[in-house]
Amino acid sequence: MKRQYLILGLVWLLLALAPLVATDYLLHIGILILMYAYLSQCWNIMSGYSGQFSFGHAAFFGTGAYASSVLLTKYGLSPWLGMWVGALVALAIGLFIGFLSFRFRLKGAYFALATLAVAEILRQIVQNSEFFNKTMGILIPLAPNPLMFQFESRLPYYYVIFIMTTLVTWLVYQVSKSKLGFNLVAIRENEDAARSLGVDAFKNKMIAIGLSSALTALGGTFYAQYLLLIEPPLAFSSGVSIAILLPAIIGGAGTVLGPVIGSFVITPLGELTNALFSGTPGVQFIVYGAILVLVILFLPEGIVGWVLKRMRLKQVQKGAQAK
Repeated sequence: MKRQYLILGLVWLLLALAPLVATDYLLHIGILILMYAYLSQCWNIMSGYSGQFSFGHAAFFGTGAYASSVLLTKYGLSPWLGMWVGALVALAIGLFIGFLSFRFRLKGAYFALATLAVAEILRQIVQNSEFFNKTMGILIPLAPNPLMFQFESRLPYYYVIFIMTTLVTWLVYQVSKSKLGFNLVAIRENEDAARSLGVDAFKNKMIAIGLSSALTALGGTFYAQYLLLIEPPLAFSSGVSIAILLPAIIGGAGTVLGPVIGSFVITPLGELTNALFSGTPGVQFIVYGAILVLVILFLPEGIVGWVLKRMRLKQVQKGAQAK
């Protein structure tokens, strides 16, 4: 166990120091990897641990991006403050979805469709509202000022998302070891059995979706400030939801490191695909779909899940040989 923590510490230190010698393009790739690792961890809190598969996390992502961007461009409020407003709005939306869905015990494909529908409703509202500049989106003026969440180079953005990803991964670890985490896993495995043992499924799932939605909104603010542009397709499309959930599924949903490792696998591959097939739109999602099919067929528990399974099997074999 100490060896594993030592390895994780060295990897964390390497990630912290790597940007100091990386090129600008590699720094950009690193930011994207960490951002999708962060967003996928947020998805993992609800969908990975409780089994309530969300296909509409773009609703929370877009809410955070638009809320902070509107507050900045129309009212001059710093995104450092606006991001928390966006988180509160996303929290309200998440709890609304959860209340309607969990009260009537929607799960599986029905819950996934419910979250997808909310994301699509929000997209239609935003792209047809003058207040949000309709399909034009919101262009954030370039005025480098750390107090306004704008920097002159990519390096500060890297460290902001590095800290965010570190904190959310630590949070997921704490959840996994807590009563909440055990309850969520019990609900995921068999909700009826969990209820019979006294687990309040509705309460635990509401906590999970509340945490997940609010934290996802913070990631939306980061994306908007990094890109300095937010449009309905960039905020609320199903493509955004897919990009959020893929790292967790590939790396291992319901594990602490799954979304991080999955992001290190899928994000560079997506960027490489875009570079090689820049003139052919949609190829990236074809690649994503192919990888997802392969993972479901051969690694249904994800990369981390497969590794943990192998480790447990070796321990059992060693125990059997010892006897």
